[in-house]
This record gives sequence, C-alpha cells and structure tokens, in this order.
Amino acid sequence: MSRIAPYGAWVSPITAADAAAAEGGASWLDVVGEDVWWAEARPGEGGRVALVRTGPGGERDEVLPAPWNARNRVHEYGGRPWAVIGDTLAFTHWDDQRVYLRRLPGGEVLPLTPEPETPQGVRYGDLRPGLAGELWAVRETSTGPRPTDITRDLIALPLDGGPARILAATHHFLTAPQLAPGGRHAAWLGWDHPAMPWDGTELCVAEVLADGSFGPHEVLAGGPGVSVCQLEWATPDRLLALQDPGGWWNLHRIGLDGTAVDLAPVGEELGGALWKLGSRWFVPLGGGRHAVLSSSRLAVLDEATGTVTPVPAAAGLCEWSATGFAAYAGGVAGVASGTQHGSAVVHVDLARDTLTELVPPRTDGLPPAAYLPRPQDRVFTTPEGEAVPAYVFPPSNPDFTAPEGELPPFLIYVHGGPTGRNYPTVDLDVAFFTSRGFGVVAVNYGGSTGYGRRYRERLREQWGVVDVADCAAVAEALVAEGSADGARLAIRGGSAGGFTSAASMTTTTTYAAGTVKYPVLDLYRWTGADGETHDFESRYLDSLVGPLPEAEARYRDRSPINHAGTLAGPVLFLQGLDDRICPPEQADRFVASLTGRGIEHAYLTFEGEQHGFRRAETIIVALEAELSFYGQVFGFETPGVPELGLST
Repeated sequence: MSRIAPYGAWVSPITAADAAAAEGGASWLDVVGEDVWWAEARPGEGGRVALVRTGPGGERDEVLPAPWNARNRVHEYGGRPWAVIGDTLAFTHWDDQRVYLRRLPGGEVLPLTPEPETPQGVRYGDLRPGLAGELWAVRETSTGPRPTDITRDLIALPLDGGPARILAATHHFLTAPQLAPGGRHAAWLGWDHPAMPWDGTELCVAEVLADGSFGPHEVLAGGPGVSVCQLEWATPDRLLALQDPGGWWNLHRIGLDGTAVDLAPVGEELGGALWKLGSRWFVPLGGGRHAVLSSSRLAVLDEATGTVTPVPAAAGLCEWSATGFAAYAGGVAGVASGTQHGSAVVHVDLARDTLTELVPPRTDGLPPAAYLPRPQDRVFTTPEGEAVPAYVFPPSNPDFTAPEGELPPFLIYVHGGPTGRNYPTVDLDVAFFTSRGFGVVAVNYGGSTGYGRRYRERLREQWGVVDVADCAAVAEALVAEGSADGARLAIRGGSAGGFTSAASMTTTTTYAAGTVKYPVLDLYRWTGADGETHDFESRYLDSLVGPLPEAEARYRDRSPINHAGTLAGPVLFLQGLDDRICPPEQADRFVASLTGRGIEHAYLTFEGEQHGFRRAETIIVALEAELSFYGQVFGFETPGVPELGLST
C-alpha cells in the first residue's frame, strides 16, 4: 500500500548516482567491416571518452583504453573524433588535441600531428578517409589571445607522418571534405559569419587534381536562407544532400551541374542543426532507398514512391542520435532511446523489421518502470495563438500518493541551443525529480528544431522574448487546468536554457525559483569579436537579438544581469570553471551583483568541467543541490541529500 506524503518529499530509489551513471553513453557510431564502433563517454572516469566495438557475435572490445580520450574542441562542441583507414585507427586526444594513430588490432599509439606551441592551440575534427594513405580533416588554429582569433582549413594528413597539405580554406567554417567514388571530386560544406549552419550553408565541390590538390571550387547548393546540413556522394557525379529551400530539411539529389531534385517532398525535418561536425541524419541503403531520421525517428525514404515511411520495429524509439547512425547488416545501427527505453546501441533489420540491442541501456538494472514517468505529448497555445509543443512528465512513484487536494510542484525544463529541442525519452535526470513527486514539463519553445524553418525562426531577433513567453504560457496553462501548483513553479535550464531561465526569473512572476546552469547572462559582453564566448557562436546573436551596433539597446535590455534586482525568487547557479562557451565570468558577475540585495541564492562551481557536466561527482552534487534548493524554497523535506546553503 502506498504511503501519503507531500509532493516533493517522496522517497525514491532513483539516486543522483544512478542519474550520473546513466549520463554519457555512446556517440560517433560507425561500422568498420562487420563490427559496430562507437565513442563512449564515461562519467565514472572523469568524463573520458573511450572507443569501443562489438562484433556479430556480441563480443565487446575496448579499442582505446585509458588514458586516451577521443574528443576534440573543434567549434568547442567537437566533431567526429575517429576514423579507420585500412588497418589504422586515427583519433583525436582531448588532452593535447593532437591526432594519434594506432595500428590495429593492438599496436602502439603514436602521434601523427605535432605538438602545438600553445596548449590545445591546434585542433582537428571531422576525421575522414582521403586519398590513399591520407586522413582528411578540419584543422582549427588559435592565432591570438581572443577566443575568436581562429582560422580553419581543410587538410590532408599523410599517415606516414609527412607534412600536412592544405586542401582548401573557402569559408570561415567548414566540414571535412568527402571524396567521391573514383576520387575525381571532393565535396564539403562551408559558411561564414554571421550565419549559423542552420541559417545558410554552401555545398562546395572541387576537382581533385593529379597531385592531390583541389582545383577551384563551385557552389552547387545552399546559400543565404538555405541550410545544407549533410552531404554524401551517391555516384562519381551526383551527391545526396539534406537542405531546406522549402522550409524543411529534405533529401535532394544534386548533379555536378547544380541541378537538384527533392527525392521525397515532405513537411518533415529529415535533418537537424549542425552543432557537431560529422553529424548524420541519413544513410543510403542502396536501390534508391535511404534510412532517414524524421524529427529524430527512424524512417525509410523510397525514391521510387517519393515517400518517407516510419519503421514499425523502431516505433518505440523517438530519439536517434545524429552522432550515432550507420548502415549495417541489412538495416541500420544507431544510438537511440524512447519513452520507456534508455539510450542504447541498437540494430534494426529493415527486411525482417526487428530490433536488437547491441548494447543495453545504462538504465537497465535500475528500479522498475513504475518509477519512471510516462510522458504526455502536448501542444499548448500562447495568448497570441501560437502552438507550443511540450512533453509533460507527471509525478510517478508507486510507493507514495499526495494528500488529497494537493497539487504537485512543477519544473519547467528549458533546452539549450536555443536551436535545439527536448525529447520524450527516458531520462533519469527527469525521473530523479518525478519519482520524488515533482511534475516536469519539457518545452519546445519557438526557435526549437524539428518543426520546420518557420517555427525555428520565431526566435529571430526575439531571444529573451518568445522563449520566455512560450515557457510561461505552458507553465500557466498547467496551473489553469489544475495539473500544477501555481505557487510552486520553478524553471531550470543550461546554456541557452540557462539564459531563458534567468530571463524568465527577472522579467516574469510566473516562477518561485530558478536553476541556472552554465548560462549566458550578459548578452553584450558575451558576443562579438571581442566578446567572452568562442568563435563558432560569437555572431549567433546577430540573428537571435539583432546586429550590432544597431541593436545595442536590445542587448542590454534583454540581459538578465541588468535586471538582477527584479528576480522573482531564489536562484541556484551551477557553473563549470573550464567552460569556454559560457565562461564563468558571466555567472560570477551576476552572483556578485546579488550581494546585499536580500535575494536568496546559491552558486556552485566545478573545477575541470566544461560546457555541460561530464563527471559523475559533479552530476551528483548538482542534482542533490538542486533538490535541496527546491525543498527549501517550496517548504518540504528532502531526505537523503545534503542541505544546500543559501546566501542573501
């Protein structure tokens, strides 16, 4: 029989350590011969990324053991960190950002690129096979003291250790070149400030000359207002590319003369935001069929019928990772998760319509499904009539019920990006709270991906307005319908979600508390060539807020740091001290401005953490602090976690 206890004070078998153990997981999946390989983040090893493979027999082998860490800092978010060329593994190592080689199966690890003069001053990403005996990649070089002092080029690295060759430097931002079958052409994507890759990119093709250099390039697709997010060669003279001239990322066949055919015109997103170089949303299957990720769900595009059809065997998996997707054994292998299925490496046999777990979810062995919330797919409406998709995760714990008439506190989860989205997947970060009697709603506010360019561009020059209003509209609708306690609402998010959370706490009275993780808080000082953020996003705010200097007043008005005195309630700040994207100086200044104002707050910082938390010990401290914070603000006990000290 269940016990009666207030919402928020329920005792849960899901601990912060469980949530930390479930973080990380697989990414950058590909197929080498008959084996599936992937990079595996391990919170329990300080966030190290190992390289692992599994074969047809199910055996699992760690290809790259400690201390090697297969990550890179290209664009700070990283790009594809490994490639296998013949019997040689090439990978990037986090500590020094150099490229290393290992002769398979178990040879010595040796450096391929020289040690940079400045630590981590030369980075490599999006590793690809090139001409015979070469690795092709994007090289990113720091040229000065500012985070924006960066140059990039496309290079060939001879595997015998010879000097690197520059292949091209057509744009400020580039993806690695891909060699056409037969080796006569190469193709890549490029774009320049102030565009982000979801605003507009160009698909470039150049002839590969007899000496291995590139001839002059031509732009075959994309341009201002058209985003190409992925390309693959179909034949020696035709490409496949995901682009959105019609407002949706659809798959096109493009000839070397620039003619383009939409292979299946659909009002669906078959691509996504290119945050990480080497991301993949489609893979050719042969015979005019392609596996695609339609709003992150697995489907098959058939050129003959012009259709995109969901795969029944994968119906329960609503999030397939764009960094973990490849053709394999009559179907595809990938990294996927669902509403009741934690993230796992899976194989879908398309002919048999079967799903096999190659590596089980990290959530296996944890408490039964009754402790996991079942997400509700909802659409809310703003006062202006705009539809806002969201996922509602109700409180869920079979051991407890709340006193009659009590409504649960609700946490409004704000995703990062802001060009990103939430998914209705198993997430122990969510279950940690819902199993204790909180409700959670994950809002895909205007600007989110997955709903077409028009919805994405609702946020154009409206960041800090549309996102704040959409989240408030969802929260207030839950209160109005009797699902949430209007006096116990909190908003929480990291990165861009941290900005929206702070902006919400300083411009609305909807929420009683906020958790702000590694945020942007001072828009004016964050952006531009002399700003505090890194090069990739240094002109992002041109589209989200407006160009400078014309929009300077808007930058200052929308910066939460300039409205610290109007906080609607207590705030918890969580910040990594090695963050190059949202550096700690932003949170430092905000917290310093609260001194003596009588506003309850807490500020926890974490050595060795970058943008987003990767270490198990950090994740545990942060989650337990957040729970204690809500308990103190909302007035209930939080047994089993240390009490967070609040300052005024």
